[in-house]
Amino acid sequence: MAGTGSIAFDEYGRPFIIVRDQENKTRLTGIEAHKSHILAAKSIANVLKTSLGPKGLDKMLVGPDGDLTITNDGATILSQMDVEHQIAKLMVQLSRSQDDEIGDGTTGVVVLAGALLEQAEQLLDRGIHPIRIADGYEIAAKVAVETLDKISERFEVDLKKPEPLIRLAMTTLGSKIINRCHRQMAEIAVNAILAVADLDRKDVDFELIKVEGKVGGKLEDTMLVKGVVIDKDMSHPQMPKVVKDAKMAILTCPFEPPKPKTKHKLDVTSVEDYHKLREYEIGKFESMVQSVKDKGANLVICQWGFDDEANHLLLQKQLPAVRWVGGPEIELIAIATGGRIVPRFEELTTEKLGHAGIVRELTFGTTKERMLVIEECKNSRAVTIFIRGGNKMIVEEAKRSLHDALCVIRNLVRDDRVVFGGGAPEIACSLAVASAADEISTLEQYAVRAFSEALESVPLALAENSGHPPIHTLAEVKSRHVKEKNPRLGIDCLHKGSNDMKEQQVIETLMAKKQQLLLATQLVRMILKIDDVRVPSDGF
Repeated sequence: MAGTGSIAFDEYGRPFIIVRDQENKTRLTGIEAHKSHILAAKSIANVLKTSLGPKGLDKMLVGPDGDLTITNDGATILSQMDVEHQIAKLMVQLSRSQDDEIGDGTTGVVVLAGALLEQAEQLLDRGIHPIRIADGYEIAAKVAVETLDKISERFEVDLKKPEPLIRLAMTTLGSKIINRCHRQMAEIAVNAILAVADLDRKDVDFELIKVEGKVGGKLEDTMLVKGVVIDKDMSHPQMPKVVKDAKMAILTCPFEPPKPKTKHKLDVTSVEDYHKLREYEIGKFESMVQSVKDKGANLVICQWGFDDEANHLLLQKQLPAVRWVGGPEIELIAIATGGRIVPRFEELTTEKLGHAGIVRELTFGTTKERMLVIEECKNSRAVTIFIRGGNKMIVEEAKRSLHDALCVIRNLVRDDRVVFGGGAPEIACSLAVASAADEISTLEQYAVRAFSEALESVPLALAENSGHPPIHTLAEVKSRHVKEKNPRLGIDCLHKGSNDMKEQQVIETLMAKKQQLLLATQLVRMILKIDDVRVPSDGF
C-alpha cells in the first residue's frame, strides 16, 4: 500500500486513498515550459519558411502507406506531418483555421506566429513577464490592423471586366506547381466564381462548384464545364452515349422488388411456385420501368445499384440509366437540373424530373474509363472544374491550388478591399508599429517593438527564397517606404526590376491579411500564458 499511495480519513471517518502517480508524469514549469513551447513552434515555422512566396520550394511527404504528396500549401504540409508536441499541434490547427476561414495565407500565418514567439524568447531572457509581452502584442496587433485598413484600396468586382480578378487569382497561383498554366487556371477559377456568385448578397455558394480530377492528359486540358461531371458511366455498354434534351428521374430507391420489413422465410416447394415468383419479380420490374417512362423520363439517375435483369430490361425499354451515384453528386445533379430527388417510385411525377440540354459520356484515350457530363442545365449556376494531369500527385496539387484561388476570389466578393503583396503590407505595418512603440511609456513598448521586428520575418523569407540577400533587400525597401511614403513597395520576388507591387499586379485580399495577423497574435498570446505542462512521461 505504501508504494502506491497513502490512506487518509475525511471528517466523517470514511477512508480514502491518495494515489501517488506523480513520478509517472513529466512536468515543465516557468521559463522551461515557455522555452519548450517556443522551440516547438519555431521548428514548425522553419519547416514552412522555405515554402513562402512565388519562388518557395515544395515539400515531399510520404504517407504510412507509401503514398506521395508534393505540395507547398502550408495547411496540407502540416496536416500530413506527424507532429507529437502539443504546441506544434496548435500550430497545425492555426494553419487549418486560416485555411477554413480564408483558404489562402496558411504558410504566412505560421511563419508570423513562429517569428513572434522567437522575439518573445529574447524578451523572456531579459526578464520581462510573459503577460506584459502578450499585452504588448495585443496593442501592436491593433496598430497593425488599423494600418492595413489605411493602406487598403477598393477593388471593383465587375462581371463584365474579369481581368482584375484574374490578376488576383494569378497572385495566389504564382507559388503553386501549376503556375505554367498560370493564366488558364486563374481564368477557370474566376469564371467558376462569377458563374455562381450572388453579387447582391455578396456571397458565393461553394456547394455549386465541384472540382473533379482525372489522371491522364496534361494540365492544359483542364476545363470548366457549365454543368455537372460525375465519375460514372451508363449502366449497360449498349445504352446510348449521348442523351439530348434529357428529362431525368433522380431516384434514391433501388430497382428491385419490395422486400417485407419483417424477418421472413419463403419456402418454394414446386416449380410452379418458382415460376410465379419469377413472373411477380419481372412484373414488378416492368411496372417500375413503365412508371418511369410514363412520366416522360428518358434517363434514370439512381443512387443504388440494380441487378443484370433490371439492367437488361432498361436496355430493352430504351431507358438509359446510371447507377451507384453518390449522395452529394445526386444533390448537385438535382440542384443543377432543377429536379427533385424521389425516394419512392409512387411519388415520381412529371414536375419532379430534372432537365438538361445534353448528357454525354466522355472517354479517355485508350483506357476504358468513362465519365458523364451533364450540360446546358436548367440552373446554369452549377459548374464543375474538370482537372487533367500527368499523375495523381499533380491532379491533387492542382485541386488544392484551385481551391485556394476560388477562396481568394470569394473573399473579394464578400469584402472588396485589397492590399498589395510581396511583403509590402508587413513592412508598412512594421514601420507603423515601431513608431507607435516610441509613444508608449510602459514596459509594453519592448513587446510592441518585438512585434514590429517579427513582422519583418515575412519579407525576409520572401527575399531569401527568391535568391536576394535578405537583410540588404529589406533595409533598402524599408528606407524607400519611409522616403517615398509609398506602402506598395515590396520584395521583387520575380526579378522584374520594380518594387512597386501595384505595377507588378501582386494583389492580396485585406480580409486574408487581417486574419493572418489576428490569428497569429491570438495563438502566441495563448502560448505565452502557459507556464505549467504536465504529461504522462511516455508521451513527452
